[in-house]
Amino acid sequence: MTDTNHAQVVIVGGGVVGCAIFRRLAMGGLRPVLLEAGRDILSGASKGNSALLHTGFDAPHGSLELSCMQKGYREYLEIREKLNLPLVKSGAVVVAWTEEELARLDGIVAKAHENAVGDAVRIDRDQLRRLEPLLSPKALGGVHVPGEHIVDPWSAPLAYIHQGLAHGGIVLRDCRVTGGHFDGVWHLETNQGEVTADAVINAAGNQGDIVEAINRPAPFKITPRKGQFVVFDKPAARLLKAIILPVPTERTKGVVICRTAFGNVLVGPTAEDQEDRATAAVDQAALRQLVQRGTEMLPGLANVDVSAVYAGLRPATEFKDYQITAQPDRRWITVAGIRSTGLTGALGIARHVAGLYGASFGRLGQAEPIWTPVPNLCEENPRPYQNPLGPEIVCHCELVTKDEIETALDGTFPAGDVGGLKRRTRAMMGRCQGFYCCAHVMALAEGKLIP
Repeated sequence: MTDTNHAQVVIVGGGVVGCAIFRRLAMGGLRPVLLEAGRDILSGASKGNSALLHTGFDAPHGSLELSCMQKGYREYLEIREKLNLPLVKSGAVVVAWTEEELARLDGIVAKAHENAVGDAVRIDRDQLRRLEPLLSPKALGGVHVPGEHIVDPWSAPLAYIHQGLAHGGIVLRDCRVTGGHFDGVWHLETNQGEVTADAVINAAGNQGDIVEAINRPAPFKITPRKGQFVVFDKPAARLLKAIILPVPTERTKGVVICRTAFGNVLVGPTAEDQEDRATAAVDQAALRQLVQRGTEMLPGLANVDVSAVYAGLRPATEFKDYQITAQPDRRWITVAGIRSTGLTGALGIARHVAGLYGASFGRLGQAEPIWTPVPNLCEENPRPYQNPLGPEIVCHCELVTKDEIETALDGTFPAGDVGGLKRRTRAMMGRCQGFYCCAHVMALAEGKLIP
């Protein structure tokens, strides 16, 4: 911050959407200040997701969500090489398992074409078998969507933060907004003291309606939707190529099977509404159901161990579309209800918010981009452990080197907590979940994390 603790614009929330907005406004010539309640970015909803880059083929036609997703998709492809962001070109297949689902496939293709995803095509059982020979023979047919891809869910927002910092932005972590008032300037109360700002952008995810209440009675209610996942060990990755999607329902996109950028196979999520905004607990019954459903669809999974489980919370509202609005007279922009498509939509949301900011508070500029590539975590690209000079490996499950951990603990935006360190390196995220390497990793991190 500055000596006066005053910002042109404050962004509340350091999830993937807040990070993308931070990047876009900094590149537009502002000096945004991002306030994150956790000790590291992605401490809330964004830390647990399915890590897919979506075309928007099944999004509501004409929705803001569709527009932001497709703009975000295009921008990710445009900038990913400059920021060293991975892309596993997998494609996806929406698979019908019943006659009722089979009858809905033509509608899915029609909707995809209406959404300008023209390469989505219906395939029969034999074509599906050729694409995915190890899928259960109970599959009746599908819709092939070649443009759906797998990404690393954590490197992208880290790169957005680094690029925003390079353009003059400021990030305050462990900084929780607790209240505030507006008298022509915003006075936000935080656990680190008062922060004043000419404008505020509420990107607080699962806390979005609580933060919104600082400005006005929230016109929406966040009811976190929990999604549980099971992660199968690395031998499972040979069982499939494409992302296997279900025929969606009105409530949820359903259970997905896909490889991850880290070489595993993911099955999930569930969809369970809850009131708790902070805790995403897993439960054995739901996990058993996911394992059962996964093995029904991909029988080879029965011979592979589950190496990890996790759950995430999506900030669902009572509305299907994103809740993004500007109140020029209050100098406030709301970015809420992003739900499960935030990773894909983030860059498009940031562009939309920048447009709202420009229309309400003053046009943004366009600086020459400073590119801030992040280390690669993707299994398909070269990684430091492969160096022929024999680097010291600390985490043997995920083959993470000492240099990678030390790099994540230093620099302009080091890891703030253990979760942030895991997301920057993959350390302690393998089959032993840190049982063997935790002591070594924590010795390297001693005195370097936010207390």
